Amino acid sequence: MKFLKYTLGILAILIVGFFLLGFIKSEIVYDCGIIVDKPLAESWVVSQDPEKMADWLNGFQKFEHVSGIPGAVGAVSDVYFITDGQEMVIRETITEIVPNESISMLFESDFMNMEYKLSMSAVDGKTKISSSTSAVGNSMVFKSFMALMESSLKTQEETNFENLKETIEKNTKDYSTSKN
Repeated sequence: MKFLKYTLGILAILIVGFFLLGFIKSEIVYDCGIIVDKPLAESWVVSQDPEKMADWLNGFQKFEHVSGIPGAVGAVSDVYFITDGQEMVIRETITEIVPNESISMLFESDFMNMEYKLSMSAVDGKTKISSSTSAVGNSMVFKSFMALMESSLKTQEETNFENLKETIEKNTKDYSTSKN
């Protein structure tokens, strides 16, 4: 009987601790950055090209425009990913855009909401790319999971940046005659 009491006590402490974690750390914030050996204008258009997204975003499947003017403030799109064999849809809303400089977006899913800003600047003929992310779980359970996932989310962003760097540096598409 003592064993059952101790087991239930430990289980209760773990459950309370899990929810307390989400209460204490309800928002995760992180930044990432990289230098790309290509000019700013090319880096910008490659990063914004829907045809190149699968090259640098793991699991990316497709991008569906929902409303607004594509690529402009207020544009809403659904972005589809396959993660662990499951389809996940993230609603993207562009909240601010300064071409060749920055784009800010709100990403919404069943599990979390994320404010994301991608910035670029020219540095000696190369491009410095950085991001700033703030994410919040949509329930106490998801807030707790988010607190536990902070390092894996930042690691995923670093992987995306490495993939973006490779995609930009290997780019051969000429954007000078296209609308991107």
